[in-house]
Amino acid sequence: MEYSEPIDQDFYQSNFNTDEGQDMYNYGISSHPYHSNISPPEDLMFPEQPYLGQILHPLSVTGSLHSDPDSFDDEPPLLEELGINFQHIQQKTLTVLNPLKQTDGSIMNETDLTGPVVFCLALGATLLLAGKVHFGYVYGISAIGCLGMYTLLNVMSRIEVSCGCVASVLGYCLLPMVSLSSFAVFFSLQSIFGIVLAVIVIGWCSLSASKIFVATLAMDGQQLLIAYPCALLYGVFALLTVF
Repeated sequence: MEYSEPIDQDFYQSNFNTDEGQDMYNYGISSHPYHSNISPPEDLMFPEQPYLGQILHPLSVTGSLHSDPDSFDDEPPLLEELGINFQHIQQKTLTVLNPLKQTDGSIMNETDLTGPVVFCLALGATLLLAGKVHFGYVYGISAIGCLGMYTLLNVMSRIEVSCGCVASVLGYCLLPMVSLSSFAVFFSLQSIFGIVLAVIVIGWCSLSASKIFVATLAMDGQQLLIAYPCALLYGVFALLTVF
């Protein structure tokens, strides 16, 4: 036997009507107790728009994407970021190969160590092919020679020169010595012909280096003074190559 009491509508003092309780579960807008006639703003409405582009050719997006500073289209080439410019390498190489040509003073404004490193590796490789493992001597003599020339040029010149510029000039002028070392792979230089050829290469390297230093640092009339320490440096490389 079930016992039920009539619900006192005045006990809770509310506007809830039990007869209309079932209507509260109706999710229609018309029966919602907090429904109002205020429509949502247009910014919250997302009407479906037809896609006008093609699959392989999407619509171009205008706006902040084109002005993105991190866009890869505006990035410089990788070789330029690494400081490798083949045109400058070719120009400096041709200047060394032709020591009698007039040298432009601005040729060494940009420090480039790509060519010198390649020439040092080539010198060590050709010495290795001749049966001489002298990679340590090549880099050690190069470092000491660059520091000595850097100190000497800063004392003699009114224009301050950087150590990278000195290393770049001395490294590019090492190219004739690489040719001498390549010749020593096939022929012995321990003869009168080899010694004469080594002296010619030493003069070639010294003349090219001193000419570039004079043109870059505006040291007119001091080429012989600069060529002498350069000849001493390249003479050590010649001794490694001949003997």
